[in-house]
Amino acid sequence: MFKLIKILSANNYVVACKITAFFWIMQNKFVYFTLFLIVQFAEKYYLCAHNQQTRRGGANNMINRTLVRTKVILTLFAYFQDAEKTKFSAEKELLRSFSDTYNLYFLLIDLINQLTSNAQLKIDEGKEKAQALHIDYNPNPRFVNNRFAEQVFENRQLRHHIDEQKLSWDTVSDSVGLLLKQIYDSDIYKEYMNAQESSYEADKNVWRKIFTFILPDNPNLENALDELEVVLDGNCWTSDMDVVMSYVVKTIKRFKEENGADQPLLEMFDHEEELEFAKQLLKETISHSDEYQTLIEQKLKNWDAERIAFMDMLIMKTALAELFTFPEIAVQITINEYLDIAREYSTDNSPQFINGLLDEIIREQTKQGNMVKGLTLKN
Repeated sequence: MFKLIKILSANNYVVACKITAFFWIMQNKFVYFTLFLIVQFAEKYYLCAHNQQTRRGGANNMINRTLVRTKVILTLFAYFQDAEKTKFSAEKELLRSFSDTYNLYFLLIDLINQLTSNAQLKIDEGKEKAQALHIDYNPNPRFVNNRFAEQVFENRQLRHHIDEQKLSWDTVSDSVGLLLKQIYDSDIYKEYMNAQESSYEADKNVWRKIFTFILPDNPNLENALDELEVVLDGNCWTSDMDVVMSYVVKTIKRFKEENGADQPLLEMFDHEEELEFAKQLLKETISHSDEYQTLIEQKLKNWDAERIAFMDMLIMKTALAELFTFPEIAVQITINEYLDIAREYSTDNSPQFINGLLDEIIREQTKQGNMVKGLTLKN
C-alpha cells in the first residue's frame, strides 16, 4: 500500500507515510479499495504520459528518444555491414546523422522563404509582361505579403544556421516551382486568398496547412531533397522528411507575432543527457553484441539464428542494450518503441516475433537475478 500511495504523492516519502498511517488507522476497506483503483489508474496514466513524452521529446527540442533509437539502429546496420568500421567511426556517423536531420529542419523552414520569393518573382514577371503588352495586371499580393512568412524570413536563428551551414534551395528551383504550382492549385491557397479575414493568425495558419496537407509525401519535394542531398552533402533527408515536417508544423504553431525576429526555434537536443543516451546506447549494443546474440539464440525454438532477418536481430540487440543499461526507462516503453521500429523497417511478422523473444529473455533474466528491477544487468 505504501508503494502505491507513494506514486500518488509524487515519490514524497513523508506525505506517503502520513497518508498510509491515516488509512491504517481508519481501517476502512472501502477506502482502501477506492484508493487501490485510483492508484491503478494513476500508474496507467503515468505510463501513457511517459510514453507520449518519450515520443515527443521535450518542449524545445527536435530530436526525441524515438528518433534517437531509429538513428542508432540505422547506424548499427551500417556498422555491422562493414568490417572496417570502428566504434569511433560509428559514433561519428551517428552524430553526423543528428546534424543532418537538424539541417533538414532548418531547410524545410527556409522553404517558406523560397516559396514566397518564387511567388514574388512570378508577380514581378507578370507585371513586366503586362507593361510590355500595355494591359492591366492586378495580382492579389496577399500570399507574398504574408506576415508570418516575413517573420520567418527575418528570424535570426534561422538566418544564422542557414548561413553557417551554407544551406540553400537555389539548385532545385524547378522543383520549388512545381511545389508552388501545387500550392496555387490547392483549395487551401484559394480559400486563403479569397477570405475576408486578414490577420497574422490567418497568415500563419495557411502555412501550417501547407506543411500538414500538401508537402508531406510530396514527390516534388522528395525529388528536390534527393538533389540537395548530393549538392549539400546531406543524408537520409527523404526518409526523415515526414518526421521532420511534423516538427516544422510544431514550430509554426509556436510562433507569436510579438516575438518578431527573435522567435525561438527548436534546439537539436533539449538536454545533454539525450545525446549521452544515444552515444551510450550505440556503444553498449556494439560492446555486448555477442552476449545479446547468445541470449537470443538460447530462446530460438526450431529456428536457425541465420534464418532471422538481420534487421530483426539488430533491433533485438539494441532493445536488450537499452533494457540492461537504462533502469529509468520502463520495460514496456522500451519494448513498444522497438516494435514500432520493426514495423517501419522490417517484415510484417517481425513485431510479433521480436516481442515474443524479448518477453522470454526478460522473464528469464529477472527470474535468475541477472536483472535488478527487471532492467539493470548485474556485473
